[in-house]
Amino acid sequence: MSEPTSDDLLSRGVSEIIDRTNLESRLRSQTPLRVKLGIDPTSSNLHLGRSIPLLKLRDFQLAGHQAIFIVGDFTARIGDTSDKESERPALSEDEVKENLNTYLEQVEKIVDVNKAEIHYNSEWLKNLNYSEICRQANAFSVNSFISRENISRRLKVGGRVSLREVLYPLMQGYDSVAVKAEVEIGGTDQRFNLLAGRELQRLYGQTPQDLIICPLVEGTDGRKMSSSWGNTVNLNDSPNDMFAKVMKVSDNLIIKYWEWITRVDLAKIAEYENKLKEGVNPRDVKLELAREIVSRYHNEKQADQAHDYFVATFSEKMTPDNPPQFKPSNYDLLSVLVESELVPSRGEARRLVEQGGVKVGGFIINDPNHKLNSGDILQKGKAHFLKLS
Repeated sequence: MSEPTSDDLLSRGVSEIIDRTNLESRLRSQTPLRVKLGIDPTSSNLHLGRSIPLLKLRDFQLAGHQAIFIVGDFTARIGDTSDKESERPALSEDEVKENLNTYLEQVEKIVDVNKAEIHYNSEWLKNLNYSEICRQANAFSVNSFISRENISRRLKVGGRVSLREVLYPLMQGYDSVAVKAEVEIGGTDQRFNLLAGRELQRLYGQTPQDLIICPLVEGTDGRKMSSSWGNTVNLNDSPNDMFAKVMKVSDNLIIKYWEWITRVDLAKIAEYENKLKEGVNPRDVKLELAREIVSRYHNEKQADQAHDYFVATFSEKMTPDNPPQFKPSNYDLLSVLVESELVPSRGEARRLVEQGGVKVGGFIINDPNHKLNSGDILQKGKAHFLKLS
């Protein structure tokens, strides 16, 4: 990625800026800014929706500013319901630890973590006492919290809103105080929490941070990309799965994905947009998009292989020439499906087989007790192939 211009910092993948005039002045001064992004590990996977603010953090990093990434290991246990229509369940400490196993490895696909400040917000939040929490709470009214659109809807239909949820914005806001953030990046669903950071910085005698608010992107089913809905393209997906998932995205999202989720030159993206307006098959532009995304999170060779695999399996409806090799410990069909992680359990494997979702050598197999042999090509659905060795 090349160093972005000030215009790039303030426009690409940005929905709103608060306070724009102040931030523009800060950028003109060419003084490095402390730029914060926090993400709660509520899932073990980061996805392309999360990549939008992560890429923006990387933009600031490339422009010479100090990137600060906060892992919300404490706030993940509380649960932010900013984008939820019901109360988000609290996570246990063990669940959060499990989700953290590869978190920074995924962040590192975008942000240079060796040059960034990395914090876990349990560092300061676990030590706050009631006196300090009450001081923070006094800066806000209950009315301002319940007037938020999703909270208001829940209350109108008699839904539960826990006091735990009310406290969440204080915690995210205090993160900004703890790291002395000058700029915070977050999604449009985080607007209330981002503004809370400005209020708490005033309370603690700090200059309020400016805000870069990023848009939310739709996933493979057209709804907002969310791990809760399973419509995500994850940063640690295999090249083949990542490519196929991007190809499932609606055609009307192609240019949005190019602009927000890649850092391909905007002039090049304008060319793609013009081609689409001129009637080029959207599939061809989407193939290039999928290759670009897989190249970023894997490499160009794997992106080319994923492209060829996709074309062979989906477009030409053929078995690929070189499907992944797998040597099972047991050659009965259900065991192979589970051991290869094509399905999570024997019960799910049995249902899949009985419903006609498994082929061997191109033929549907309905017998859960079917025995496989070395050299057989196993197919699950349309996209997943294994050659047994």
